[in-house]
Amino acid sequence: MNKILSDKKAITLFMAPTMLIVTVIVIVPIIISSYYSLLNWDGIGKATFIGLKNYSELLHDERFLASFKNSLLYAGLSLFVQLPLSLVIAIVVANVKKGEKLYVTLFFIPVIISSVVIGQLWQKIYNGDYGLLNVFLRSLGFSGHDWLGDEKTALICSFIPNLWQYVGYHMLIMYAGIKSISTEISEAAKIDGANRFQTAIRVTIPILKPIIQVCVTFSLIGALKIFDLIFVLTGGGPFQSTEVPTIYMYKTTFDQMHYGYGSAISAFVIIECFLFTVLLRLFFRNKEEA
Repeated sequence: MNKILSDKKAITLFMAPTMLIVTVIVIVPIIISSYYSLLNWDGIGKATFIGLKNYSELLHDERFLASFKNSLLYAGLSLFVQLPLSLVIAIVVANVKKGEKLYVTLFFIPVIISSVVIGQLWQKIYNGDYGLLNVFLRSLGFSGHDWLGDEKTALICSFIPNLWQYVGYHMLIMYAGIKSISTEISEAAKIDGANRFQTAIRVTIPILKPIIQVCVTFSLIGALKIFDLIFVLTGGGPFQSTEVPTIYMYKTTFDQMHYGYGSAISAFVIIECFLFTVLLRLFFRNKEEA
């Protein structure tokens, strides 16, 4: 094995198929999209090179700025609601004596369901006429509500299905990290008089910091580039109240036929995800050094 790992030709041979796929599927489309973002083009006629004009217009586009604000709010909810809930569930499930595997499976099931299917499911739950949520509220004596049709509730209602779908994903990653911790450490904490809560706060969570960093990165990037779930639920409405940059990009490119401007939005999303990833790495590195 060591001989193979030290052989540069063997490493190149094994990495070539993956690098080829990544280049064709990821790198080349990014380069092409970045070039399109410098053009004024409708996707059919002659393209005109306009440089960074599309990017400068983004800074003054109120609709884009509103969609960017929505994506940041969505990311904040993912980081400060979804991940803490996933961590709590992971710690609880890891300490369950009976049915541990069953609970892990139940929480992970929504992850394997298509986002389109989940969007359709929750659209029926939120329906103002026959939705399960309104039926339940009316049975308690409350009045129904058009959850996805109200600007004040649409965004938070579009986040809840995402929370339900991916809380099990992060839970499973954290659960695996918890199970990899030596039992001798927790037993030593118990001998020192620590209860389960103190063990989780003082022992489990500090050891899980690398795992938490991975989950934070996945959660943040996933929130910034979310598209399918919101598109199925609301299509960005009502009145762009749930519109995020990816949906605005889709509508600009394929509905309004502004390929150059839509490509500029897509380039912004890529740059945004990259910058936030770098900032997260620096944040966790400074925490470790401190």
